[in-house]
Formats: sequence, C-alpha cells, structure tokens
Amino acid sequence: MNRIFKLLVLCCLCGIFGSCDVVVKRMEAKVTESKQQLAPKIRKGLELPAPLTSRPEQILVRKGYTASYNKEWRVPNWVAWHLTAAHLKGYAKRSGLAFNEDEEVPTPRAVNTDYVRSGYDRGHMCPAGDNKWNAQAMDESFLFTNICPQAPQLNRGDWNEMEQACRKWAKQCGDIYIVCGPIFYKKRAKTIGKSKVAVPDAFFKVVLTMKGKPKAIGFIYKNGDGNRPKGDYANSVDEVERITGIDFFTSLPDKVEKQVEAQCNPDDWNI
Repeated sequence: MNRIFKLLVLCCLCGIFGSCDVVVKRMEAKVTESKQQLAPKIRKGLELPAPLTSRPEQILVRKGYTASYNKEWRVPNWVAWHLTAAHLKGYAKRSGLAFNEDEEVPTPRAVNTDYVRSGYDRGHMCPAGDNKWNAQAMDESFLFTNICPQAPQLNRGDWNEMEQACRKWAKQCGDIYIVCGPIFYKKRAKTIGKSKVAVPDAFFKVVLTMKGKPKAIGFIYKNGDGNRPKGDYANSVDEVERITGIDFFTSLPDKVEKQVEAQCNPDDWNI
C-alpha cells in the first residue's frame, strides 16, 4: 500500500512539473542544498588566534599578514597569514630592501642598530619569500614588528627549510594557514640593543590545511644550533597551545578544531 502511495505521489508530481526527470533534478538540488547547509561554515581570518589577555597585544594588519605585537618584548607575540599558491608567484623582490622600525608601535621599539653585532639575525616570522605577490606586502615583511632575534644557524638552516616546506604545502594544497612566533620560557629574557629587544628561547609554527580532510601540525624550534629532520620538531597544535598560551584556529567548528589540534602526524605532511 505504501509503495502504491509513493507511485501516485510521483505521478502527480510528474504531472505538475512535466516529467519525472524534472522531479528527480529538483529533489537532487534539495539534497545538495541541505548538505551545504550542514557543512561547516568557515569564517574569514581562519589563521587568526584568539585575543591575548595575559600579555600586551597590539594588532597590526598588514597587506600580507597580521601581527600581534608585544610592546614589552619589542617583538611580536605571533604573526599569522593565509598562504596561497598564487601568493608564491610574482615579481616583488627583496634585494635592496632595508629593515625598518614600525612607527605604528610605541617607543622604545626595535631599530636596526639593536641587531648590529648582537650575534643574532633579523629573523622573519612571515618570510619575504611568501610575499613576492605584492610589493607592499614585501616591504612590510621587513618591518621590525615582523622580526625576532634569531640564531644565525636556525634562521639560515632549519627555520628556512620549514619556510620552504610551507611553500611546498601551499602549492600542493592550494592554500594553508600559518601562525608563528617566539617562545619565552622565563619571565625575564635576554635582550639586545638599546631598545632592549627580547631574545626568544624558542620559536613555534603551526600550519593548517582545509583541503580534503582538514589537518594541522605544529613545530617548536630552540633558538640555537640545529640540523635535524623536520619531523624531530613536530608537535600537535594542542602541545604548542599548552607551551605558548595561545589559542589557535578558533574560527573552526569546535569538533573540527578539537580533531585537527590533537594530531601530530608528520607522515601526513611527507616529512
């Protein structure tokens, strides 16, 4: 009886819409619409961490990244950016560009002379190589609010290799979300220069991709010597959050955020 009723309903619908084919297409469209409504809605700014309450924070929005600046440390708390495959193309060059103090933050602030003969490199957080797509973005990557004192061996070695790996992932996935910054294990940090720029004990980087099944991974690098495989630095995002006190990827649906931040699978990233 139930089957006969369904056939009668279908016949009626066919009479209304002209053909069964139209009915089927409309039903399929409704199913697709329902799936879209159930899919997680990702807000813009997915790379941005939650606001900080335990330390000074001034948000600086740039062309190629967003920085959370700490006026006490004279370095960023974090720098976040959305790296796309398209951003890796372009003609903006770093050659000839100078590092500049950021006049949007209060004095004292980092200046070039703070780094002279300090024994530390001017280490980019959002690297110049991720900003070839736009001249303004390239220029702003040389502001000192995007820079930290970094051990030369790290800056030119394993940290640089991780930057290259992120570009590779952006090409493979189409885009990725990155946050990185300094780690201070002690309340009092070593400083350099007259501006007393704080020298980090370590650095973190967290990476998220939404291509296919969302996945994320974190990394922690000591601010010193090192020549090790990338997987040796790998951590879950949860562990990086525990160490830094920063809440990452809060725009994700809670269930997705919990799943991806608990992961630490270097094999998924081919490292």
